[in-house]
Amino acid sequence: MNKKFVTVFGSSIPRLGDTEYEIAYRLGKNLAMNGFNVCTGGFLGIMEAVSKGAVEFNSEAIGVTLDIYNVKPNQYITKEIKCSSLFERIRNLIEIGSAFVILKGGTGTLLELAVVWEYMNKNMMVEKPIACHSSLWKDIVIKMEEQIAKENRKTGLVQPFDNIDECAGYIISKLNNIERS
Repeated sequence: MNKKFVTVFGSSIPRLGDTEYEIAYRLGKNLAMNGFNVCTGGFLGIMEAVSKGAVEFNSEAIGVTLDIYNVKPNQYITKEIKCSSLFERIRNLIEIGSAFVILKGGTGTLLELAVVWEYMNKNMMVEKPIACHSSLWKDIVIKMEEQIAKENRKTGLVQPFDNIDECAGYIISKLNNIERS
């Protein structure tokens, strides 16, 4: 049986030794130890850390890169998918993922979360588990859920977590339950 992929979105800024890098590494390791592969944007920061954690524990790490950045992918990806536009990249990241984890990031990460959330909320794709880590996303999820409820749309699609192990546990549990169904 093929291992499922968890797509992880997050900042390219954190470096080895930074808290955010270590959290992402732990996530990649945890997912790999539970039989899952990872997919990221393929570059540095959180993308590198998640890939490193997965590969060091015998899982695959797909990097979906964007030509316009003119940056080499990180050394830990096991397969690169090169894209020529941001929306092609996002489409690939979404299609590959059986679940999504959103770690700290900026407007690019916000865009990725928003696209996945919108596609599921408007039934443009099948529902898949989405988990966010950090108070940044927790605050955004709470505010958006209020608005989504006012619009009579589906709430509860995105689960925020303060603890990365609980975040990973949620994704692992959801994917294992889907597999058993």
